[in-house]
Amino acid sequence: MKKITVLAALAAVSTLSAPAFAQEEQKVETYVGATAGYHDIGAGVARDDGAIFGGYAGVDVPLGGQFVIGLEGNFNLGTGAIDSEYGIATKLGVNVGEGHQLFVRGGYQEVDFDLSHIAGAPVPAGLDDTDGDYLVGIGGQFKLNENVRLRAVVDTIAFDSTRATVGVQFNF
Repeated sequence: MKKITVLAALAAVSTLSAPAFAQEEQKVETYVGATAGYHDIGAGVARDDGAIFGGYAGVDVPLGGQFVIGLEGNFNLGTGAIDSEYGIATKLGVNVGEGHQLFVRGGYQEVDFDLSHIAGAPVPAGLDDTDGDYLVGIGGQFKLNENVRLRAVVDTIAFDSTRATVGVQFNF
């Protein structure tokens, strides 16, 4: 009786794992994207935010199963309190459904502030108006067609500011 139970269990496991062999081989994907969003720097004044517009580029490497690890860089120009910003982040994602991905990310972001805008008055030339710190965030990208994804991300820089962006991503 034990032999039959063991054989039945092995047969069941082999039929359950068979579809895994039929899956498409995962490959490294590179991508570029255009993004727009809103960055609230949280300075506590009415002039502490602004729209941001820019781009990003990166690579995703499959880890096996549904998981990927990635590295990406970004650059944005801003309005209001932000002149520009740039950074780099690693991401850990899980592929869900056909071509969709949810991810968390962490990295470093440098922000060039518009101090005159924040202060509401001219500031002396030569002041260092950049600051950077760690970035953490969550996001998702959703397949529109074979090579195009819609992306949405919410980040914070050192839990002092909040960035929300949406974008269009082109995968290669």
